[in-house]
Amino acid sequence: MTFTVSKKDVKDTKRLIENVAKEVGAAKVEVDDQVAKVSIIGVGMISHSGVAAKMFSTLAQEGINIMMISTSEIKISCVIHSKYTELAVMVLHDAFELGKSS
Repeated sequence: MTFTVSKKDVKDTKRLIENVAKEVGAAKVEVDDQVAKVSIIGVGMISHSGVAAKMFSTLAQEGINIMMISTSEIKISCVIHSKYTELAVMVLHDAFELGKSS
């Protein structure tokens, strides 16, 4: 099982999960605090195909590995290494032409 929490909650969450892991017989608990989550959100995704592919290919072109993906009808989130956060936001912003005036 994998999930994300805010950095401020990592220590408490790890302690809680370690207790649960013992109860259910899990082998180990791993924590990676060097990740970030980048998301694209919008109701337009319902009617526009290819949004996920565009996001994934944009990140791949920059050599940004996607560790996890979560999707819904209006949101796509990718977990990446935190050192790529600023780059990921910048290239996704450009790819989706956000902030350009009409």
